Amino acid sequence: MFETDILIVGAGVVGTAIAREFSKYNLRVMVADKNEDVGGDASKACSSIAGTGYANPTGSLVCRLSHRSHAVLDKLIDQLDIPANRCGCVMPAFNDEELAVLQKRLETARANGDRDVVILDREQTLAMEPIIAPGVRGAIFSPREIAIDTFMMVVALAENAAANGVEFLTSCEVTGIEAPGGRVELAHTTRGDIRANYIINCAGLYCDRIAAMAEEIDFTVHPRKGQFFILDKNTACKPEHIIMPVPTPHTRGKLVLPTAHGNTLVGPTAEDLTDKTDVATTAQGLADVEADIRGLIPGIVLSDAITEFSGLRPVRTPDGYHLGFSKAVRGFYNVTGVRSDGVTTSLGIAEHVAGEFAAAGVTLTPRRDFIATRRGITRFAACTPEEKQDLLKRDPRYGSVICRCETVTEAEILQAIHRVPGARSLDAVKRRVRAGMGRCQGGFCAPKLVEILARELNVPVEEITKRGGASRLVTEKNR
Repeated sequence: MFETDILIVGAGVVGTAIAREFSKYNLRVMVADKNEDVGGDASKACSSIAGTGYANPTGSLVCRLSHRSHAVLDKLIDQLDIPANRCGCVMPAFNDEELAVLQKRLETARANGDRDVVILDREQTLAMEPIIAPGVRGAIFSPREIAIDTFMMVVALAENAAANGVEFLTSCEVTGIEAPGGRVELAHTTRGDIRANYIINCAGLYCDRIAAMAEEIDFTVHPRKGQFFILDKNTACKPEHIIMPVPTPHTRGKLVLPTAHGNTLVGPTAEDLTDKTDVATTAQGLADVEADIRGLIPGIVLSDAITEFSGLRPVRTPDGYHLGFSKAVRGFYNVTGVRSDGVTTSLGIAEHVAGEFAAAGVTLTPRRDFIATRRGITRFAACTPEEKQDLLKRDPRYGSVICRCETVTEAEILQAIHRVPGARSLDAVKRRVRAGMGRCQGGFCAPKLVEILARELNVPVEEITKRGGASRLVTEKNR
């Protein structure tokens, strides 16, 4: 039996942001997630944009959350050492209808107080991004949009929360909630029962399932798949900014952006599904990305792709943000309706939730010893020759390069494993230190990573997985 004051279900970007926010106070906080690592389902496979929300409806909740979140994130990137590219966003228009949309977005931006958002003419647009199709008529430019390493944002929030006392239970699926007398008491999980005074539902794709364990619900959630290409760092046609098409009510469209690590991200699709586990890429989906993106960036070289992937964002019906305490079950709080802008609004959501808890009478006594900063793992590849020599003197394992493509050393991998919460799979190591993220996609380093994980976790190599569950890489010895 585990015991806590607040149990957060879901360790995506919203769940970990809320966990860090509550770690500022004298409370026991626990986070449970069904996956073997933090990152959730949507947060680790998305468009990697932390936006300003400049075009959200003026005065709306999502507008307020976006603006507050961006203000916090701008400082938090440095405080928590989160890889990010503050590159801004260009949205080009190719006809009169799209130009009219841009004008409306500019008017909304002004009403929202975003005075730095501007309209560009054709020449200004092509001067800023010459790779855009020559038929462009103009664009809107928002300089404060950020291409961020979303997984490292989650890891940074989680590590900082853990340093402040938050406990993370991964591979811990919530299977039931008990609320005798209409008051939350405990959650049943695959790792045992958790007694909690409050439960916060941040389960994303599965928030309808978690909510239904505690109360009758009037909404459903289905997945919307987005398929992406990741291009080699040396591709010939590279954007300097996020280049995003004029959105539709259904999707933001297929975009191109320079990632925080120098690759180019292209996509996504918007495919409504029923299967919440279907993350397969398809020939048709990738062909759809190519067909649309060539109208925007005709010179894009998709043959430079080093991998493709897909992510699922949760689509709520009825849609819209719904944040608040259950009216039927005391102590149960829902965070639902966060679809494709969870990275953009997560920090604002965290403050909003804490404020609602305080308004409900929960005592939030600030911790005097709160740790506000976190340092990431030093990337050997990014160091100067002098810094590399200093690292080698402190730890000779910096001299053992495991991933040749990204020049990731054994010392970095060991830190990824032994931090809290630490890596327990190949994908978890990859996301933290980029071992396996290069052109060969782990073809060289994967066997060595399996050996290191098994050694450091003190388990047989047969138990090491790619991404948890049944994704084992080694089945048996053959000699």
